[in-house]
Amino acid sequence: QVQLVESGGGLVQAGGSLRLSCVTSTNTFSSLRMGWFRQAPGKEREFVAAISPGGRSQYYADFLKGRFTISRDNAKNTVYLQMNTLKPEDTANYYCAATRTLLLGSDYSTSRLYDYWGQGTQATVSS
Repeated sequence: QVQLVESGGGLVQAGGSLRLSCVTSTNTFSSLRMGWFRQAPGKEREFVAAISPGGRSQYYADFLKGRFTISRDNAKNTVYLQMNTLKPEDTANYYCAATRTLLLGSDYSTSRLYDYWGQGTQATVSS
């Protein structure tokens, strides 16, 4: 079992930045595919970004248009989501997810393929 703990959410004005972190409990973090998803009130959970085990490949939702960056530090068992130029529509609960399943390309955006989930961290962007 892998436990995921997110942090870094908060209240920020539009145009500002937040950096989310997700720390895992496993010592096999370097074998995990990691993703960030978000869910706004009244909306379905949606894919934000994902990263391959070694960090060489990153995947992003089209709507981000380069505003967010996912990265990982395998020595710290941590994945990050740097969020810049935030907009009110980015307000959501952000979830970290992990899987050991081999994922190819577009698979990374499919939430049902992730086996482990954190409790989420709330990011609120005011206008």
